[in-house]
Amino acid sequence: GGIAGVTCAEKLAAEFPSEDIFLVTASPVIKAVTNFKQVSKTLEEFDVEEQPSSLLEKRYPNIRVIQSGVKQLKSDEHKIYTEDGKELIYEKLCLCAGAKPKLIVEGNPYVLGIRDTDSAQAFQKNLAQAERIVVVGNGGIALELVYEIQGCEVIWAIKDKAIGNTFFDAGAAEFLLPKLTAEGQETPIECKRTKYTVEGSEEKGRPAGASDKLGSALGPDWHEGLHLKGTKEFSHKVHIEILCEVKKIHLQQEFIQLQRTSLTFPKGEKNVEADKVLWPVYVELTNGKIYGCNFIVSATGVVPNVEPFLHGNNFAVGEDGGLKVDKHMHTSLPDVFAAGDICTAAWEPSPVWHQMRLWTQARQMGWYAAKCMAADALGESIDMDFSFELFAHITKFFNYKVVVLGKYNAQGLGSEHELMLRCTKGHEYVKVVMQNGRMMGAVLIGETDLEETFENLILNQMDLSAYGEDLLNPDIDIEDYFD
Repeated sequence: GGIAGVTCAEKLAAEFPSEDIFLVTASPVIKAVTNFKQVSKTLEEFDVEEQPSSLLEKRYPNIRVIQSGVKQLKSDEHKIYTEDGKELIYEKLCLCAGAKPKLIVEGNPYVLGIRDTDSAQAFQKNLAQAERIVVVGNGGIALELVYEIQGCEVIWAIKDKAIGNTFFDAGAAEFLLPKLTAEGQETPIECKRTKYTVEGSEEKGRPAGASDKLGSALGPDWHEGLHLKGTKEFSHKVHIEILCEVKKIHLQQEFIQLQRTSLTFPKGEKNVEADKVLWPVYVELTNGKIYGCNFIVSATGVVPNVEPFLHGNNFAVGEDGGLKVDKHMHTSLPDVFAAGDICTAAWEPSPVWHQMRLWTQARQMGWYAAKCMAADALGESIDMDFSFELFAHITKFFNYKVVVLGKYNAQGLGSEHELMLRCTKGHEYVKVVMQNGRMMGAVLIGETDLEETFENLILNQMDLSAYGEDLLNPDIDIEDYFD
């Protein structure tokens, strides 16, 4: 029911209007792509909208949505058994069950994993009473979360030197940091997206630790419309602890017995005071510091949700726990394909593409998997989709437009590369990764208007040595050069 699955079902339904397409999902709502816009050859922008599954069935009369979890896959019999006792026989199957949050500890009521709309709601309920929280993790969700929270002290523990490591380097982090400490925020740009709530889900309430129920992953604007405000009357109070991880989590009773000291919220570099307040839970970090807090947000990435499918099936599984797929999105089992967060790209990738569990890739993989299933069914051959030529992602952080292209963090390039930077404080940040005179990747923050030019330069691997530093000279209109 996520982006990969819904996109795959839609594409199949359009290719085979007379065939039955079953979409099996545990959730009553599905995630649909709306306002899709092809920004450039490889960059695309879209909104993600939760819709009742009946809307999908209306749009495609040959899609039937079956609302139930999957209990078991019997691939040798081409059968799927659902939680509610149905038995479905398939000709071709595409597994798009996504991923689930990688929690720092399982089953602790004070640890919330954030990855989907349900957990964001649980988070909001808890935040209303919170005076201090600890956020662990350094990906996109942690980054947005810390920026959006107001009126609550935030201790942010990251294992890297700089914030937002999955998307940026230290330079980009420095560029964004002033936004974190700014008092009072600019009004956010209106977010055009409607939200559906699952009927009746509010009343039942949800235990804070219930991460076993899988929701769909959050959209790029998931925090819009949530009141992320704690109890205190100031806006931003963020303290970042770098190069550390969570060593242990102590509940209040254990902590009292340990007779150790925890720290107050740091006011300056020198100020390290013992905390007099008793907190419900304490986090001990690997750098030796202990902080008390109301609760801990675990935003430490995801693990592919392969559990229900492995039993009795001989899947090849990647190092990251995903189902390995070849360049036609085929798993190691006959007639079984996979797309989105659940799969691991096991083909030899283009030198400027890598897999990252993002909305954009889920959509591209779901679409391409449907093409591959169709080609397979019709006995045709198919070329690798162009979207796997170049890694390209467009998003927003701290209200800035952010575009990342190719090996934007010099992933896998070793020491044989150089970086070029251009930065205008509070306005834009441009970084390119060069190797042997060729552009391999770029990070663009702000309205730079360089994405298309850079995309072309990375794709055609032109030798740019002659331009040297002038490549980023703001007085030279680089677009005119390379049009």
